[in-house]
Amino acid sequence: MGTWAIDAFGNDDACDWLSELDETADLSLIESALDSLLVRGSEYVEAPLAWAALAAAEVIARLQGNWGQRDAYSAIADQWVERTGLRPPPSLASKAHLAIERILADDSELRELWEESDERDAWLASVTALKGRVRG
Repeated sequence: MGTWAIDAFGNDDACDWLSELDETADLSLIESALDSLLVRGSEYVEAPLAWAALAAAEVIARLQGNWGQRDAYSAIADQWVERTGLRPPPSLASKAHLAIERILADDSELRELWEESDERDAWLASVTALKGRVRG
């Protein structure tokens, strides 16, 4: 699955997304990541879409001052947040909440992959904590 940690940034898809984020100066990529997942409605959500949406939600939490774990994998997001100083509108936080709910639903590939892992409970706790850090 190209994943080495339970947090939103500990995987290849999120790292790729962060590289794109580093080239922007607005919230458009964040909103696009959430919209790409939410537009699927009740369709099956594939893991790459879910990882990008979780990374976007993590950036929203950081923009709101609710920092998660800071490490080498979050460095791009952390620097971007500090550099831009943007404040996400409540509607974007609401989208993040909806995206997280979809990711935790039964028709989510990411959830299925973590269900097969010994770290399932830790991942669920991490995603739930992220949802709590995104003020909506």
